[in-house]
Amino acid sequence: MPVVVTPEYQETGTRSRGAAVNSFSATTDRAQIWSVDEHLEDILATVTALDPIELQLLDAQGCVLVEEVTVPLSLPPFDNSSMDGYAVRVADVAGASEEFPAVLTVIGDVAAGQAEQPTVGPGEAARIMTGAPLPPGAETVVPVEWTDGGLGAGPVTSMAAHSAAPEGASGEVRVHRPAEARAHVRAQGSDVQAGDRALTVGTVLGPPQIALLAAIGRGTVRVCPRPRVVVVSTGTELVQPGEQLAPGQIYDSNSFALTAAARDAGAIAYRVGAVDDDAETLRSTIEDQLIRADLIVTTGGVSVGAYDVVKEALTGIGDPDDEEGIGAGSGVEFRKLAMQPGKPQGFGSIGPDHTPLLALPGNPVSSYVSFELFVRPAVRTLMGLPEDAVHRPTARATLTADKALTSPSGRRQFLRGVYDAEAGEVAPVGGAGSHLIAALAQADSLIVVPEDMTSVEPGTEVDVVLLG
Repeated sequence: MPVVVTPEYQETGTRSRGAAVNSFSATTDRAQIWSVDEHLEDILATVTALDPIELQLLDAQGCVLVEEVTVPLSLPPFDNSSMDGYAVRVADVAGASEEFPAVLTVIGDVAAGQAEQPTVGPGEAARIMTGAPLPPGAETVVPVEWTDGGLGAGPVTSMAAHSAAPEGASGEVRVHRPAEARAHVRAQGSDVQAGDRALTVGTVLGPPQIALLAAIGRGTVRVCPRPRVVVVSTGTELVQPGEQLAPGQIYDSNSFALTAAARDAGAIAYRVGAVDDDAETLRSTIEDQLIRADLIVTTGGVSVGAYDVVKEALTGIGDPDDEEGIGAGSGVEFRKLAMQPGKPQGFGSIGPDHTPLLALPGNPVSSYVSFELFVRPAVRTLMGLPEDAVHRPTARATLTADKALTSPSGRRQFLRGVYDAEAGEVAPVGGAGSHLIAALAQADSLIVVPEDMTSVEPGTEVDVVLLG
């Protein structure tokens, strides 16, 4: 569920998507401050689930099912053995013991996948393997451990391989214990019956669901595909990890963090190397990426500095006469949000397919928090997930801290925290600085401080967004 809207922002209402689209090509209203909820609602009012496609089973892993799947045949499709042993008649092993074993004639083997089976008559047994059909005449299965395995001695622990001892399929076997009717037999349809509903619309296809689809004979399935997310980081100072840093340079961590976060959200994510602070280069890079993007995420260059290249490159685009280029979309609007970290944000659509673009701040914590609040819900909406699966879960927890937490008035603050579900407590980790990435690696939650609170005392109940 999304974070609670505070009364301060309920009065303003949510701007319609139409109003936002119309404003993209115009200059951003510098006086307006958007709430977290307004910005998120604007994004989710625009982003819709991708069109369904038919995919091979393994390609559909992680996708959302858009069709109801019924079972065309019962599982299992026939009575079969759940043990390696001997298929026998119940009366022939009644009262059997090690002292007075039932001695039966072995008439052959029944292996899994075997089309024809021998008929088991009175005083007879057939060696049967796990998964093999129960042969005609047989009423139950005696595990091999209850027999001498045809060796004429005491109980055995396993059968001799057929290739090594084909004579094991003939001769005699001594059964040391009785068995009830249909013991160790998996009944036809005991898993699912033909005509049963196997999977419902909205199911996320994981390994168990894919196994079920394969078991009922489905080679393909109709799903909402996983969205393709392209992550672009900006900044001349950014260097690829593994390379040598020059003075004034830092390693590009944002693009790795956001690409990993997009994959964690369920997307197919592509990372683009850092783009220098040049507007034309950035526009060209983004335009090249449109062919493989259902959503583009940029990081950095959205504030008010002289080198904020994303803002420079994307402000004012949205040309209806541009049928193919980056300007064919509605445009991108840059906003100030009443939140910390992550005040500067950008959102809009670009290109001929009106591909959504979210422009996030460049500070690592601001970037990651913004992803969790805005990009992740967009990704999961594109996937076709229901609303209750779009947002991170939240909880109420008691704040444990050495001193009161401070927060700027009028902004919703998101602090990194460590959540103890058993104790119902959360503790802050690291400071409030948007550059403190080390603490982010230790956090499993975000502590939410509402806009109307400037101080939170230890022992206060707070909202917590759970990241794990």
